[in-house]
Amino acid sequence: MKNVENKNWKANGPKYLKELQAFLDKAENIENEELRKEVIFQMLKCDNELTLLAEEMFKKYKTERQKSLKESEDD
Repeated sequence: MKNVENKNWKANGPKYLKELQAFLDKAENIENEELRKEVIFQMLKCDNELTLLAEEMFKKYKTERQKSLKESEDD
């Protein structure tokens, strides 16, 4: 679970990086500069929210696991 605490955990995911690059390559072809920036910015906001949600879930699972292990030790 140590990696979960590392804010760069996504940077170690080759599939994530591949898909991000594919998105940015496609977005680069948007001719309208303002629209291109808005699309990229919105995608980054969505990505950030998804990251925060995933990290929160990791923390929850870690806490639940620690609680479960402690309860098994107490039995």
